[in-house]
Amino acid sequence: MTARQPFEYALLRVVPRIERGEAFNAGVVLYSRPVDYLGARVHLDVQRLHALDPGADADLIGAALQAVQAHCADERTDARHAGPAGAEDRGRRFRRLTAPRSTIVQAGPVHTGLTADPDAELEHLLSTLVLPLAGARRL
Repeated sequence: MTARQPFEYALLRVVPRIERGEAFNAGVVLYSRPVDYLGARVHLDVQRLHALDPGADADLIGAALQAVQAHCADERTDARHAGPAGAEDRGRRFRRLTAPRSTIVQAGPVHTGLTADPDAELEHLLSTLVLPLAGARRL
């Protein structure tokens, strides 16, 4: 069994109308310094987006979420997707992504945990905190 290592994560929230403060989860960013890991997974629920703001540009918001995912790309294999920020170390990129901001895509508070598999942990966080609940009833 691989030793569990500490990690930090933050949810990515979509706030379509800043003045109203309504938000929903649309992604997760996970960073683990001991294993030099930075990853993000995103899922934009367009139906939820339009429930909060029927005029919201889903393509633009989806592109912003994809940019976060690209910003986390491994600079050794996907530098073309990460851009100039891909040359920064993963910790600095995580801090940049989780810094408070007043934009449509925002990071929530940073939380911590332990994991032996950051990729699996990221998928677990996405499925439990972002993706629609299986069998959930719509009101």
